Amino acid sequence: MAPHQQQPSPASDVQPTLTTSSPNDSYLVDATSPLEPPSGQTIQVRDLAHIQSLARADMINGSGILNDAPAQQVKYEISGMPIGDIIEMVAALLTKITTTNDLQHDALQRRVAHQQQANQNGEAGSGTQMSPLSTSVLAFHGKNVPAITILSYLSRIHKYCPTTYEVFLSLLVYFDRMTERVNEMVVKNEEQRQAHPEPAPAEASKSIDVDMEDDGESDESAETDSDLADDDDDDDETPSSAKRRDSEKGPIITGADPGPNIGPATYFVVDSFNIHRLIIAGVTCASKFFSDVFYTNSRYAKVGGLPLAELNHLELQFLLLNDFRLAVPVEDLEAYATMLVEFYAREVVVPQQSRPAAAAADDA
Repeated sequence: MAPHQQQPSPASDVQPTLTTSSPNDSYLVDATSPLEPPSGQTIQVRDLAHIQSLARADMINGSGILNDAPAQQVKYEISGMPIGDIIEMVAALLTKITTTNDLQHDALQRRVAHQQQANQNGEAGSGTQMSPLSTSVLAFHGKNVPAITILSYLSRIHKYCPTTYEVFLSLLVYFDRMTERVNEMVVKNEEQRQAHPEPAPAEASKSIDVDMEDDGESDESAETDSDLADDDDDDDETPSSAKRRDSEKGPIITGADPGPNIGPATYFVVDSFNIHRLIIAGVTCASKFFSDVFYTNSRYAKVGGLPLAELNHLELQFLLLNDFRLAVPVEDLEAYATMLVEFYAREVVVPQQSRPAAAAADDA
């Protein structure tokens, strides 16, 4: 297929921290940690087996991959690793994040339902509408958790839409940027609302729990692997026309409309209800930025299990939530790679190696 030309993006001025449920928390490193390239040793990581050997040696010697704080003396270069191994590490981290954030999902789901009801009431004339920021955040929120695991989903995407490792690593950067940017805006929005409260309406509409509307899964997602492999994407519209059409009808993060009252904004939290949509939208955007060769939105939609119209919409919302900044400095990618290797060694490899030792001790 003929390659598509990537579009430039403004340079990023956002400092990355690994995504958690709070915009000011970092999963692996404190948000105030410097991001300057380490001046010490750089280890070229070959594969996951190499990480296992490093972790095993560290358990014996007591220093190194398990105890060296990120962005200090040692960098781990992952560009030479098989991309499948990198995908496994990214999936492990995203699974850890979503599992942790799911613990607070019940409260988040209730708030989402209330906000959707408030939006419906606003459309019915109650005078309160969902903020454009919340509209963009909730575009990724599904009613149900997809059955496919994060690892299987990432592997499927790479199987039928092969790309470079930077695309998958950049997902961590983008999710952090979205978390930091959106949640800072929500905090400011709440402060403004508290400083200038809106008068209560004469008759308050009753708030009831409702199921969040879901766009559903596309029939195209039922295609077989051979169908996807043979797909020539001739039926897809051009990215420019899709972007133009969606920009005309999609919600834009702008200043508040002085007309109707705007309801409270929604915090951005990566959880099991939005991670799959975030991944496919992020891969769609990042592939076009990092690579000279990428696929049509029609193919990404089929592989991701979404209708084309929904993916087009999610792509726009992803760009909006990232403030259209897709550029990632090399230093930031290196920092995320180092933190990813250390996370995998600490949270995946060490527990795996500790289980046989514990079992042997029990047998003795």
